[in-house]
Amino acid sequence: MERRPAGPSTGDSPYGLPQGSGPGARTGAAPYARRDIRLFWWAGTADALGSQASGLVLPLLLLSLGHSPAEVGTVAGLSAAATLLLGPLAAVPADRGARKRVMVGSAVVSAASMTVVTAAAWSGSAPLAVLLALVLVERAATACYETASLGTVALVCAPADHRRVLARLQAGERAALVLGPALGGLLFHAGRWLPFLVDAVSYVVAAACIAAMRAGLSPQHTGRPAAGGPSRPWWAPAAEAGAGLGVVRREPFLRLALLWIATINTVLAALYYTTVFALQDHGRGAAPLGLVLALAGAAGLAGALAAPRLAARRSATQVLGTVSWLLVPPAAALAVARDAWQFGLLFGLLCALTPLATVALQARVLHVVPPELLARTGTVLATASGAAAAVAPAVAGLVTEQAGPVATFTGCAVVLAGLALYAHCAPASRREAAAARLGPPEAPATPKERA
Repeated sequence: MERRPAGPSTGDSPYGLPQGSGPGARTGAAPYARRDIRLFWWAGTADALGSQASGLVLPLLLLSLGHSPAEVGTVAGLSAAATLLLGPLAAVPADRGARKRVMVGSAVVSAASMTVVTAAAWSGSAPLAVLLALVLVERAATACYETASLGTVALVCAPADHRRVLARLQAGERAALVLGPALGGLLFHAGRWLPFLVDAVSYVVAAACIAAMRAGLSPQHTGRPAAGGPSRPWWAPAAEAGAGLGVVRREPFLRLALLWIATINTVLAALYYTTVFALQDHGRGAAPLGLVLALAGAAGLAGALAAPRLAARRSATQVLGTVSWLLVPPAAALAVARDAWQFGLLFGLLCALTPLATVALQARVLHVVPPELLARTGTVLATASGAAAAVAPAVAGLVTEQAGPVATFTGCAVVLAGLALYAHCAPASRREAAAARLGPPEAPATPKERA
């Protein structure tokens, strides 16, 4: 979908594309956009609910089958590595027009893998190597699905609806974050194979919903060489895979987004694990941690629902700067928290604020990135943030062990203050500021409406 510029412009776009062939070369939503968005929402929410239900109890399953904590940690680490390394492989075919096929195929593979895990959990005698292989296949397929899904909103709905649709998608994920662990725990208590069956069914639902979408989910400009043209050089595939990194390097806002996402994910992960350590030091058990997660998830859901209205007439850069400053006080206050409700309240404030920035950031990314590069550019942002967040638990544990939880909480607050200062000083582009004042673009009237 084409974004309507805030003012007149001439020449080529910053990505070397002629004006009119850049981000979203369509100005209005398709007649079936609402139906497709509902299907996409159900696919994402079902996937998130199943993943949360099974992800919580997977370590419990491995432990109940007699595997050691070290083996459980190895499975978790390899799963995270598979997500970071294999997901980007799906970005090029997704951007080249195979987005729907990649998503449906990945969901089917994940469903098959979790079905076998269900059977293994029911039998109670699966070797670790088999479970590890199944989990890695499922994680790799899920990473491909998530990579291919990047940019789907820009290919389905009008630019004026981006923030609202993104907020609803995030609200569905937040609701799954609240309900999924509780559902997984109840099902595991009834039968340790049940959460994995639910996860398998959720992947089937996701595959069916994506397959039922009428939109082709293919950008108008795929960048494929013309038929009969000269053969591509040997380094062309590598250049295609790195095209998203080139977009991030050239676009100032994407560089800010990369730093902001990586820092926020790292700090939030460090704050969470430090909270776990602090509750343990204060003699609290697992129930208070569940309270913290429930309050944080509910606050995040409320923040996602309120995000489109709160960020309606502010540029994404301004929203990032404001939210960054607002995150500093609750992060610093965690240093003096003692009871579970205090940790839950402060984490709730953090989780209520972050969706506002996330929705504004995602909408701006859809605005500035050409549709044929959305998956590759989104993968760069996701991989960087995931890699940064992966080291947060180890760093939090090391600092807490050496200096205590208070030092870790204080250090995270200082990092957030530095990020806020950087984001606040990063000026919004002239076009971005003008677009924020004028509001989101509207789709042009159809001939029937003009009549």
